[in-house]
Amino acid sequence: MANPKLRLAENAAGSFFVDSTCIDCDTCRQLAPKTFRDHGGQSSVLHQPQDAEEKRRARMAIVACPTGSIGSAEKADARNAVDAFPFQLTENIYYCGFNSEKSFGAWSYLIVRAGGNILVDSPRFSAPLVKKIEALGGVSQMFLSHRDDIADHQRFAEKFGAKRIMHADDGAKGLGLENIIEGETAVRIDDELIIIPVAGHTRGSQVLLYKNRFLFTGDHLAWSPKRETLIAFRRACWYSWIEQIRSMERLADYDFEWVLPGHGRIASLPRTEMRRHLVGCVEWMKQVN
Repeated sequence: MANPKLRLAENAAGSFFVDSTCIDCDTCRQLAPKTFRDHGGQSSVLHQPQDAEEKRRARMAIVACPTGSIGSAEKADARNAVDAFPFQLTENIYYCGFNSEKSFGAWSYLIVRAGGNILVDSPRFSAPLVKKIEALGGVSQMFLSHRDDIADHQRFAEKFGAKRIMHADDGAKGLGLENIIEGETAVRIDDELIIIPVAGHTRGSQVLLYKNRFLFTGDHLAWSPKRETLIAFRRACWYSWIEQIRSMERLADYDFEWVLPGHGRIASLPRTEMRRHLVGCVEWMKQVN
C-alpha cells in the first residue's frame, strides 16, 4: 500500500495520490487517464476522480500497480476493483491486471478459447486473480514473450498444469520450460496460434499472433500516443537494434488488427492502417541510431 508520508508533491490535492516508489510503468495512466499523468519520470494525480466510473478506474489502478505506489484516503470497498480483473478488452481477450514489479509492470493477457486458454506473459500470482482465471477455464499454455516479463510463471504453471512456451535464446532451457522455440522461423502451434521469433529487444524475443487479428508483442512493438503511430523502444533495446529492424520487417508478412504489448499502449486499427503504421515504424527505426 502507498505511503502517505512519501506522497509526491506533484499530486493534486485530495484523496488519491501516488508516492515516491512509483517506477513510471504507465499502468495507472492507461487504466485511468483522466486521473493520472506523467509529470516526468513518475506518475501523479492530475485530477481527483469525480464520478463513480473515474473512481472505479482509479481503484483498478491501485490493484494493478506493481509497486503499490498508489493510495487513497477513502475507506471504500475495493472489491469491485479487484473483481474487475481479468478485464475484458474485446471479445475473448482480457487484461489480467495485478502487474508484477518483477516485470517492471508489464501487462499480461488471457486468451479465453475452447481449445484451451492462453496466458500471455505473467502477472502477479494473486489469489483473487487466480480464482477468476480458474472460473474462466484455467490456463492450458503460457506464452512468454521474452525473459523480462516472466514474473510468476512457475507458480501459474504449477497451479494450472500449463505448458510454457519460450525461446531458447532467452534461457528457456535453463528455466526448464516445456515448449522451447528455436531459430527465427515462425512456428504454428495450432489453427489459431502462430509464434514469430523477433530478436531485437532481447535475443529470444517473440510475438504471438492469434487468429490473424491479435498480435501480442511483449516489448517488441507498441503504440505511441505521443507520436500517434507504432514504435519500438530504442533505449530499451537490450540485444540488437539492427536485428529488431529485421524482425520488424518480417512482421510485414502478417496481417493483424490489434497490437497488445507488455509495455506501451494498445492499438486497434483496420489491417491496412496497421500495415501502414508498421511500415512507417520500420522506416523510422532505420533513421534512429
